[in-house]
Amino acid sequence: MLVRDVMTTPAVTVTADTPLKQVARLLDERSVTSLPVVDGHGHIVGVISEADVIMVAVPHDARAHETPRSLTREPTFTRTSQVMSRHPVTVSSWADLAEATDLMTSTSVKSLPVVDDGVLVGVVSRRDVIRTLARSDDRIEAELDDLLDGLDYGWLLEVVDGVVIADGPDDERERAIVRALASTVPGVVAVQFR
Repeated sequence: MLVRDVMTTPAVTVTADTPLKQVARLLDERSVTSLPVVDGHGHIVGVISEADVIMVAVPHDARAHETPRSLTREPTFTRTSQVMSRHPVTVSSWADLAEATDLMTSTSVKSLPVVDDGVLVGVVSRRDVIRTLARSDDRIEAELDDLLDGLDYGWLLEVVDGVVIADGPDDERERAIVRALASTVPGVVAVQFR
């Protein structure tokens, strides 16, 4: 499966001049953990995350301290450009989803901007991957049946918990085709042959 099969598009974006209050509202309203920061041409220039915002935007509460602290911090950050990550980790829409998920799980990144030819085309997140894995077995099976309809041999398929159980010819070439086609269907986690 490719990143483009599951990514969210269009991506919700902000610019370097977007106020942090607006960033917080977008993160909350869209239920996302980060937002790509783009320039006027759609080129990605950074990423701003929930962690970036809360790190600088939550003031100390004087009630929690014996000696009251100042309610302002020096310097005060109010714009995206002041706190965003300027070196975002990105992937291509043609990247293998398994490699993108490896990248998300081996780092603290929960979503990746998807960039083709230098332009942002979407975002792929852990949530997108989970949504794909949660697809019903019936939907997966119907999509597989459509894909395999053109093969010369009749294949009987059953999908149980995302695992494709295929019953058909004992021909390694045919099995390789079934395995390759099944890997393109969102929600398939494995293929087994009877």
